[in-house]
Amino acid sequence: MSPETSEIPRADATRARLLEAALAAFAEKGFRGTTTRDIAAAAGMSPAALYVHHKSKEELLYLISKAGHEATLQLVRDAIGSPADAPDSALRRVIHDFAVSHARGRTSARIVNYELTSLTEEHLAEILQIRHSIDAEVRGLVERGVAAGVFDTPDPSMATVALLSLGIDIARWYHDDGRWSPEDIADQYAEMALRIVGARQG
Repeated sequence: MSPETSEIPRADATRARLLEAALAAFAEKGFRGTTTRDIAAAAGMSPAALYVHHKSKEELLYLISKAGHEATLQLVRDAIGSPADAPDSALRRVIHDFAVSHARGRTSARIVNYELTSLTEEHLAEILQIRHSIDAEVRGLVERGVAAGVFDTPDPSMATVALLSLGIDIARWYHDDGRWSPEDIADQYAEMALRIVGARQG
């Protein structure tokens, strides 16, 4: 391995360490309450070193947000499966996995969902497009269930907002020493989701 190529993994590791430090700092103080000095200190670096790898504190937030939203979109697509899957089974799977993800990854989910207004206009537009894709996947599933006579809801778009809001809000209130595990919440939310869309029994 040449010196040039050995620098690449080292740089990637440094960027990853800075992202982890930013995530921890944003979770503790919020985006606006966090300084680049806070992030650099948490990563064990000087403030000047941060700017070697990232343009700004906002860029770190954008990268965290983008990674989180892209992972959620993939999770939703994987859970929905193919059009041949029964809509009720697919919806149960989507909401279950979405809930577990937001409980287990509540720190990053909280930042990803509640710090959007701190992004630049360009970065916010990109993140909103991914959020639109997540919404479209779930709404498409609800509409498919209505068309198949499996779901009975007058407004699939509103039902979709309700379904996604349930999962997103877990990141705000969930904690490890509570009475429910992520799986407990996911199982209950999956059943609630079926009632929200008016799933027909039997």
